[in-house]
Amino acid sequence: MMKYDVIVVGAGHAGCEAASAAARLGSRTLLVTMDMTKMASMSCNPAIGGVAKGQIVREIDALGGKTGEITDRTTIQFRMLNRSKGAAMWSPRAQCDKARFSAEWRRTLENTQGLYIWQDTAVELLYDTSGERPRVRGLKTQMGVEFEAQTIILTAGTFLSGLMHCGRQSASGGRAGDAAAIGITESLREMGVEVGRMKTGTPARLDARTINFEALEPQWGDERPSKFSFSDETQPVEYQMPCFLVYTSKEVHDTLRKGFDDSPLFNGTIRGIGPRYCPSIEDKLRTFADKEQHQLFLEPEGEGTNEYYLNGFSSSLPYDVQLEALHKIVGLEDVHIYRPGYAIEYDYFPPTQLWHSLESKLIDNLYFAGQVNGTTGYEEAAAQGLMAGINAHRRTRGEEPIVLHRDDAYIGVLIDDLVTKGVDEPYRMFTSRAEYRILLRQDNADQRLTPLGHQLGLISKRRYENFVEKKSLLESLIAYTRSQSVKISEIQDYLISLGLPPASQGRKVFDFALRNEITLAGLVGVLPKLRRFVEENDITDEIIELADIEIKYSGYIERERSVAEKLHRLEGIAIPADFDYMSMQSLTIEARQKLQRIRPTTIGQASRIPGVSPADINVLLIRFGR
Repeated sequence: MMKYDVIVVGAGHAGCEAASAAARLGSRTLLVTMDMTKMASMSCNPAIGGVAKGQIVREIDALGGKTGEITDRTTIQFRMLNRSKGAAMWSPRAQCDKARFSAEWRRTLENTQGLYIWQDTAVELLYDTSGERPRVRGLKTQMGVEFEAQTIILTAGTFLSGLMHCGRQSASGGRAGDAAAIGITESLREMGVEVGRMKTGTPARLDARTINFEALEPQWGDERPSKFSFSDETQPVEYQMPCFLVYTSKEVHDTLRKGFDDSPLFNGTIRGIGPRYCPSIEDKLRTFADKEQHQLFLEPEGEGTNEYYLNGFSSSLPYDVQLEALHKIVGLEDVHIYRPGYAIEYDYFPPTQLWHSLESKLIDNLYFAGQVNGTTGYEEAAAQGLMAGINAHRRTRGEEPIVLHRDDAYIGVLIDDLVTKGVDEPYRMFTSRAEYRILLRQDNADQRLTPLGHQLGLISKRRYENFVEKKSLLESLIAYTRSQSVKISEIQDYLISLGLPPASQGRKVFDFALRNEITLAGLVGVLPKLRRFVEENDITDEIIELADIEIKYSGYIERERSVAEKLHRLEGIAIPADFDYMSMQSLTIEARQKLQRIRPTTIGQASRIPGVSPADINVLLIRFGR
């Protein structure tokens, strides 16, 4: 039997990040995948990032993950969303060349030292039950091969008992053209792991040769595109492809409604829970029955293909109904489709069965990441995979797990939400889920997480030195703005040009930069001393913009840090892992039941469990000491 430190099951976005991290940290790692040509396949939309998701990818990159770099190398359009709002809401998003993205991940993994790949289907987990708690010790594949491992990370996506639906037709599969994985769920259920069913969907893919683009409104990328990775080894995209805006109509809706009786969503065929924030077109028509139009986005799947993705038109209606409705959309009157939209049901495992390290509470050395935890989205999956890979490696070395807190990263919010609150629908990240989103901006992800990535061993020495230099320049620029005074005569014309009232007295550069109407870049352009300081120190436009954000948000940042520090005190009060909550009669019945099931490790985590009241927390504080 071949032996490894870490085995990763599944080569989706979670599995690729997990395998890459574990191997680069020094673990002998095996990645088991059903198809080596589809690593990190973009099974749904060909894009990375978006609101809050873009922040997650920046954090993955800051920690030393690979998703950001691979996105940069395969980007065909880049946009910074929410530029009209405050900087805490800015979210990067990139359209990617779908085929190149997967190929780049494969090239990266095949050239990662210590990482081995096996093409096969895992069908059974093997356990050691001789101890007090069961421990995973290996797995068996469809080909009858057995592998032994100290730790295993399960990242099977939508493949576990996957079932695809299109109208009244159903077929077993984890994705169009790919078989479902059978056996893993059964071997977990036998060990007492709770199993649920969820569903997701995807739209039809369209042939560009049959689309009338002249009738559509193009949506271009940013004029000066940025990128995801903080590394200087990638560059912003040069040539960008446009997306296009498309709209449904009352006629389209009437056509779609003709297929509702055959919809597996409405006739009881599908029992899995679907995503609230990425609904099918038929869900939209039910939920927003009064709307006569929905905006859709036509997105290219790559430079070397005619395949287009119709974002917002996910459907499991019968094929002929989908096609008839598409033909009633302006610009798509003669469209040919490569394949229809469909829904897919799959097994997942409620994540309240995990510790914050993503290790199972029921089976030692077994980790879960990605859609098997009830999440949706490449970005959420990749983040979990990265953290599971780090912690599975550390488990083999007898080291404590790495757990990010809610004020450290969106990744910390994601994992804490999953293991503390659980999921009742596929989870996706939003900025509104983070109570410290002013601290957790996309622009400062490296400031927050790169020191940790370097400490772990995922950030190279050269990249860390570049980070330290950038941090030093940022701090020196902000310090200079605090010390340098500006005379009225130096700033008056600039204020008038912005339509602002004249200054009544001179102030520090910092004080002028605090105003929303004034940018630090603008001040660099009109203040000779400031411009000379910037030029002499080779301060880049990126650092100037970051300093501008830090200055404008300085008051809010300090306030959020203060609140976070107070709440950290609750995180510092530990609860024994084997504590019997049912014996505490002073807790409400609901609190006892939920605390006993979720088993929080700190008072802070307990306070975030739905159904545990402030009065219950006071009882716990008295029991475990203030």
